[in-house]
Amino acid sequence: MNNEIKAKAFDRLINHLDNRKDVQNIDLMILANFCRNCLSNWMVDAGDEVGQVLSKDQAREYVYKEPYASWKNKYQTPVSDEKLDKFKKVKQQSNKK
Repeated sequence: MNNEIKAKAFDRLINHLDNRKDVQNIDLMILANFCRNCLSNWMVDAGDEVGQVLSKDQAREYVYKEPYASWKNKYQTPVSDEKLDKFKKVKQQSNKK
């Protein structure tokens, strides 16, 4: 598959997530077992694979479209005990596989 197509699809995902700031990372982790931070970590890993150094902060700024600390202060909400319990169950299930 063409890398330009992959890049455009990835950028569309980033824009979609940016338009859904109401969806918290914990929600993504519970439903899909990945979050915005996972995407940024995957970008760092991909950079390593192709010999391009990309810091975690650079990758997060690309994914969040602003510095991570700024995004957290503006949009991250406290995590409820209920969501934490769901997340722990999802993690336990994925560790069994």
